[in-house]
Amino acid sequence: MPSKTLEELVSLCKRRGFIFQSNDIYGGVKGLYDYGPMGIELKNNLKQTWWKSMIYERDDIEGIDANILTSPEVLKFSGHEDTFSDPLVDCKNCKNRWREDQLINNTCPNCNSKELTNPRPFNLMFKTSIGPVDDGSSFVYLRPETAQQIFINFKNVLDSTNRSLPFGIAQIGKAFRNEITPRNFIFRVREFEQMELEFFVEPGKDAEWHKYWIDSRYQWWIEQGISKERLELLEVEKDSLSHYSKRTVDIIYSFPHGKEELEGIANRSDFDLGSHTKNQKDFSICANINKNTKSTTKLAVQNLEKKSWFIPYVIEPSAGVDRGVLAILNEAYKEEKIDNNNSRIVLSLKPHLSPIKCAVIPLKRNNLELVNYAKNIKKSLQKIGLGRVALENSGNIGKSYRRHDEIGTPICITVDFETLENKTVTVRDRDTMKQQRLNPEELKKYYTKYFI
Repeated sequence: MPSKTLEELVSLCKRRGFIFQSNDIYGGVKGLYDYGPMGIELKNNLKQTWWKSMIYERDDIEGIDANILTSPEVLKFSGHEDTFSDPLVDCKNCKNRWREDQLINNTCPNCNSKELTNPRPFNLMFKTSIGPVDDGSSFVYLRPETAQQIFINFKNVLDSTNRSLPFGIAQIGKAFRNEITPRNFIFRVREFEQMELEFFVEPGKDAEWHKYWIDSRYQWWIEQGISKERLELLEVEKDSLSHYSKRTVDIIYSFPHGKEELEGIANRSDFDLGSHTKNQKDFSICANINKNTKSTTKLAVQNLEKKSWFIPYVIEPSAGVDRGVLAILNEAYKEEKIDNNNSRIVLSLKPHLSPIKCAVIPLKRNNLELVNYAKNIKKSLQKIGLGRVALENSGNIGKSYRRHDEIGTPICITVDFETLENKTVTVRDRDTMKQQRLNPEELKKYYTKYFI
């Protein structure tokens, strides 16, 4: 069973070095979190798995890494400057500020007062000055999403890779939103990472590709260890669609705090390339776009048979890395009874996501023969290149097992005095807790087969 409360996960994350409150020694900053030694490994493993599935395992997607600092013109023509805001209200009684959609019966959630101000828009984008003088006239935004830099690089990628439709451009990167009420640990924060794919297709083929990516992304999360019982697909109603969306389906996960979006798969029609292209009047653009007289590039492809140009449609699967980490931690969290007197917490992570793939534990920390033998095993397995291998030289085998159960290490290898006699070691499986003795050749085969 997953964790019963979010507090259980928060406690585990701090205790075992997954996630810390940012700027904690100065009281912390709400909505900002730092990933610790175990957290960054888990996060990187999730991102690498996504990247492999998008780039290495396919022949129709390219990757980029674009700048965080974004020209105001990009976000003007994308519609962000006009639409990327939340309506906020202030409580006249307790002075707290709330998003309008968080109110129930127009009542302050803090003091139950109905004395509220009228809603007013609040821009969610961070901006910063650029250049030597901070006079307010020259500024850029910290991107609120990674998608726009993909769109403005469309022709660069198209020309440099000689791609043809359908094809995609993928990116993993930071985004920033000035959330007024960040909440639920790392679920809603001000600085976060996105894994986004923009998949470009011919108009008329967008519906079938949209369905393809809905099915594909749903299955991918299952492969990361998410249970079908806690996943569902939600059709976003038309009056709730984003301004660019023709149709959106969200993958919903049952987090400890409730059912929330894990990933959205949107059919963005020809809105994005249509918004950023020059000579908009030359194309039959279906989406409602802002007039653009600034772009210098035609973001279109040619139909060679008809000798005509058109704006591709875009299918966008967009997932939050931090939300993914939270869902995977929640799904893997288990409390198990070992016997009548003992229990354990274990993270049953998929092996490819585990922060540490294997821990090598000398039975006695002050015995040089055991420690040196353990170090040699650690180096040997690390060279295989399947992930981080740790030397756990604590001197307490029981506590070492419990620690690695809690951080999700699939394999523990114990070097004991029998090892010095016959070179065999004890290999313990995290989930079953079964142990077996293996010689060096068997150990390498076992370790490699476990992760491949």
